[in-house]
Amino acid sequence: MAGPALRLLIEGRVQGVGYRQWFAEEARSLGLTGWVRNRADGRVEAVISGKAELLERLVAAAERGPRFAAVSRIERHRANDEGWSDFSIQPTA
Repeated sequence: MAGPALRLLIEGRVQGVGYRQWFAEEARSLGLTGWVRNRADGRVEAVISGKAELLERLVAAAERGPRFAAVSRIERHRANDEGWSDFSIQPTA
């Protein structure tokens, strides 16, 4: 059964610091599905799906990010669960 889904737009120093790989590992460790990618505007975009409490844990972790990241803002939107079977890193959009 599909769970809730969120679309996140993550701003700050989030490209060139291993953010996507870190985010994907965090999402997989929580059993979440979806994807993450860099955006041409310098942000990182992610769509995550799973249990609401696990989504919130990932969003809280995403505010800190990996060691060299500096997250300034996370914009949240509701998203549709597309029935992903895993969590992937997508090409830059």
